[in-house]
Amino acid sequence: MRTLAAVRGFPPAVRLLLINQLGVNTGFYLLIPYLATHLTDDLGMSAALVGLVLGLRNLSQQGMFLIGGSAADRLGARGVIIAGCGLRTLGFALFALGDALPVLIAASVLSGLAGALFNPAVRTYVAQESGDRKAEAFALFNVFATAGALLGPLLGGLLLFGGFRVAALTAAGVFALLTIAQAVVLPARAVPRPTGSVLGDWREVAGNRRFVAFALAMVGMYGMESQLYLLLPHAARDATGWAGAVGLLFAAGTLANLLFQLRLTRRLSGRGGGRGRWIAAGLAVSALGFVPPMVVAGAAGEYPARLLPVLAGALLLHLGVMAAQPFVMELVPSFGRAELTGTFYGLFYAVSGVAAAGAGAGVGWAMDTASRTGPAWLPYACCTALGLASAAAVARLHRRGSLAPGLGPGLGPDPGPDAASAGPHREPRSPSEPR
Repeated sequence: MRTLAAVRGFPPAVRLLLINQLGVNTGFYLLIPYLATHLTDDLGMSAALVGLVLGLRNLSQQGMFLIGGSAADRLGARGVIIAGCGLRTLGFALFALGDALPVLIAASVLSGLAGALFNPAVRTYVAQESGDRKAEAFALFNVFATAGALLGPLLGGLLLFGGFRVAALTAAGVFALLTIAQAVVLPARAVPRPTGSVLGDWREVAGNRRFVAFALAMVGMYGMESQLYLLLPHAARDATGWAGAVGLLFAAGTLANLLFQLRLTRRLSGRGGGRGRWIAAGLAVSALGFVPPMVVAGAAGEYPARLLPVLAGALLLHLGVMAAQPFVMELVPSFGRAELTGTFYGLFYAVSGVAAAGAGAGVGWAMDTASRTGPAWLPYACCTALGLASAAAVARLHRRGSLAPGLGPGLGPDPGPDAASAGPHREPRSPSEPR
């Protein structure tokens, strides 16, 4: 009830985008978790071809975030959101209607490009519409996204009884409904006339030293969060010998998010001390989440009690992300001009995507090393070190006053080399992956 009351306090556009995110994650997780099985078992594709199809989706999304952000700035977030959802409708429909490799590749690329368009655009619109309640808006955004990530696989599992095409067409239908709803209901915002080139915008954002330092300092959060799909599921299966134990990790995290995300963000927002302080604390908590499973790593035998430290670690990881992420999303557009909000989000997500991929490769190497000759605790120690290093970097930026105006002691935006011609910086009013 408290969550619903908070939602009603936002403008209709924000409420629609919250529902939109519920639908986006429902449609995404309804299909994507089952795609590899369909390609392998139903179509008989080799592992290499499956990797190609899935990899192209990730590459087309993460590689195009900056373009999607710039499009939101120059064309308006509303139109880019609608175009992104429309493209994903087409991409998911192709998954349902085509079995040939060129069709599957086209579907994968279109689905990834869709995410690159609407992810930065949605966050741009939410940031622009939520005023001095950005952190709370992004906390609710996480709640709705988490609910969709829970509902999607459950609905997809039921629809698969009718075959993969039924699930894929349903997912496409979800995005078609979202496209129509946004076209009909989502208000258009006036888009300021661009004063320079797209490359000039990119240079301005990439040249903002404080923003780049913050984006690099945050790689730990996305590197650790990606281990919810690699290291921690491995730990759960290793502890119990039961593949279903992985579902318990996600169920526990989902429940924690739905119950505590909003109240945690409100509590931290009211305590003051600067957003950087709570982001650093959240990163440290997430880093410590790898300690409990590290303690039991390599222990002989499989028994249910060994799952408890893994569950505790997953909950700490989720809690840290819940503490940090709304404030991260609030900070990102505060480093420069409001006209470049989408570009800031686009570059931030591009860096985050590279961080998640790099962390996955590094932790995978540590897992392979541990299974052959190294200590079993090695991959967990790597994750803890990454998280603590990231927390220390954010804390240092916070102490130096290098974050964003009004969100910490003595903070101010980096004017950058083109400040004189860029116009005044937006002064945010402070009271917080992509699918």
